[in-house]
Amino acid sequence: MDAGEGQGKGGRSGTAATGGADPPIGRPRLHGRVAFVTGGTRGIGAAITRSLAERGATVAAGYSSNEIKAREYLDQLSQDGLDASIHQGNVGLPDDCRRTVGEVIEQHGRLDILINNAGITIDKTVLKLTDEDWHRVLSVNLSGAFFLSQAALPHMIERGSGRIINISSIIGETGNIGQANYAASKSGLFGLTKTLALEAAFQLGRAGKLDPDGVGLTVNTIAPGFIATEMMETIPEKVMDAIKAKIPLGRLGRPDEVARVVHFLAADQSSYITGAVWHINGGMDM
Repeated sequence: MDAGEGQGKGGRSGTAATGGADPPIGRPRLHGRVAFVTGGTRGIGAAITRSLAERGATVAAGYSSNEIKAREYLDQLSQDGLDASIHQGNVGLPDDCRRTVGEVIEQHGRLDILINNAGITIDKTVLKLTDEDWHRVLSVNLSGAFFLSQAALPHMIERGSGRIINISSIIGETGNIGQANYAASKSGLFGLTKTLALEAAFQLGRAGKLDPDGVGLTVNTIAPGFIATEMMETIPEKVMDAIKAKIPLGRLGRPDEVARVVHFLAADQSSYITGAVWHINGGMDM
């Protein structure tokens, strides 16, 4: 999903995911895992979806409303031999969040990795923001991550393992003129992540499944800086030059650079990393 994703109408490519065991030796690192990526058919989300699929995961990509584009993306993955499905809905609606998580589990038999990537912006200065402008951005960017995680956690606790990765933003750390709603929503993901990480470990222990040698159930956040996506293409050249001047590395990030950190955190071997915020911003905020 993206810009108000949810999940729902299912489409499918590739083969079925394998069952419960750890990935066999010699197989791709995420072989047999099922990942649900909200906003997973465009921009950073599309890069994350592809990255996880290329490492052996079966991926369920959420989208908001553009079914034609979503199916085109599904076809691309299928042509490359990658196992995927698409799911339509609105992450700003709690019922859609619960429905889609259930749909992914029903269709693929399990859910190992949840990537809360869907997000929207409605940019206005504080004095011009309407009630709807505020609530809509918070409902998609922050509440959506909460309701999706809430829906996925019981399944992950029962299985004794899982990964939840929230996609925040550098704006959640620095703020930005005209983005009070967006900054608040992305900053809120930091607190949500840390609390979910604590509760996930607590609930796993309570269920007798806190295995020191196991995969674990972890929750982390990634905070990208300015990434070269379609959204950035509309920025005037002078403004873009000013943005790059503030980035020590002198360039925008690439979607695949964000996806690289996601698939690192999603791997079984990252079981000792939880409650952390990972910054991918070219040194813009240290």
